[in-house]
Amino acid sequence: MPSTMNPFLMFQGDAQAAIDHYLAVFPEGRIAEISHYGPGEGAGEGKVVKARIILNGLEVMVIDSPPVHDFTFTPATSLFVHFDQEAELDRAFSMLGEGGLVLMPLDTYPFARKYAWLNDRFGVSWQLSLS
Repeated sequence: MPSTMNPFLMFQGDAQAAIDHYLAVFPEGRIAEISHYGPGEGAGEGKVVKARIILNGLEVMVIDSPPVHDFTFTPATSLFVHFDQEAELDRAFSMLGEGGLVLMPLDTYPFARKYAWLNDRFGVSWQLSLS
């Protein structure tokens, strides 16, 4: 039995920008651990070797991939966020949606009082729901 299980987000050069953005969206978030490549190393100087960030109590691992690859994120896997406050959901939708793609607009649905599904500008998929 594994002792922990975490989402793992692999970027191609913009992991630090994504981390900074997610910490702005979720103000209670924090960086638990982060290390960066030095000159001539891995994905390039200053890129993220490994990071662990905490978003709403969920530990997410983040890296910049040294090799370039042909795949990216897909909406088939998303981070689902439950909100207690409508204003917090609206704020997150606005910030995560900036430069992204709305898959399901922020609205009332049979399964939620208020809900949206979107890909942020980094390609990570988010489902946002008012509890």
